Amino acid sequence: MLWLSDLDGPASLIVKREGIPWMRVRSGKLHGVGRRRQFEAAVEIARGFLKSLGMMARRRPDALLTTGGYSAVPVLLSAWLWGVPIVVYFPDIEPAASVKFALRLAKRAAVTVEDALAYVPAGKGEVIGYPLREELSRWRREEAREALGLPQEAKVLLVFGGSQGARSLNRAVATNIRPLLEMAHVVHLCGGGRLDEAAQVEELPAELQARYHPYDYLHERMGAALAAADLVVARSGASTLGELPHFGLPAILVPYPYAWRYQSVNARWLAERGAALVVEDEHLAEQLVPLVASLFDDEARLRAMAAASRSLAREGAALRLARLLQEVALNASPQEGGEG
Repeated sequence: MLWLSDLDGPASLIVKREGIPWMRVRSGKLHGVGRRRQFEAAVEIARGFLKSLGMMARRRPDALLTTGGYSAVPVLLSAWLWGVPIVVYFPDIEPAASVKFALRLAKRAAVTVEDALAYVPAGKGEVIGYPLREELSRWRREEAREALGLPQEAKVLLVFGGSQGARSLNRAVATNIRPLLEMAHVVHLCGGGRLDEAAQVEELPAELQARYHPYDYLHERMGAALAAADLVVARSGASTLGELPHFGLPAILVPYPYAWRYQSVNARWLAERGAALVVEDEHLAEQLVPLVASLFDDEARLRAMAAASRSLAREGAALRLARLLQEVALNASPQEGGEG
């Protein structure tokens, strides 16, 4: 196994921590940037292509798994030229441009939900669900609350914006911290390096201060936060399609407004199935307390949303993806694949 990436982001940090062999292949973003940056990106793509081409020649992998992204383009091109069979997994419902490009070259594609098959060429797609890390899915409610110091019978609100955090979510919590704490214990994941954006509770009564649990990020205990929660306020990246249903969590979803629309599509998909409410980022601060209150005050509605969320769970996705990758590798023609 070899992990190829252009970025030192959260995924690469996890790969390094787990000891998986890793190689940096540079790439560049051509869309949404000026001409000078496009030229620089084209040079980076060419360099990345030559590097990955050499790697393919040396290793001749049996198969390539990609989730897209502009950083994957050089590797995809080199794999295709060497006849290495490509498997695409795109976790969101609607694929971005880089994923659509990858689908043209791929032998097979795996998706999280049935609706995503509309974007996959006929005969290539398979619905597998969303792969969850083992340490994420092992948590149960009682032990999770004990691990995080949360009372077993209390209402718990979990707020997070991903590993990098979300400034607008942090501000909304900080602005409304007192009424939120009057309703529930608040587990607030501010994001890596953003703990300074946590709410200031020093002037609140001690009993309310004890209800606030700020972290930058929980890493191996993220599953505990999800298992312990009664309600989630979060962005709507692809992980929400897998993590929220696995834990049967109702949610207030706030799609990131400054990127392509995939988060809005994900949020709408969950909302249409009764598992979530959707609020625009610009209105979050003013709507957060009324929305949370409306759900915590209506136990029947909250239970119905939880049941709707749980009904969308599709377990065993990681195993299905591994089997699909193995199937593609084993069925490769003699000209395809190699020594792994």
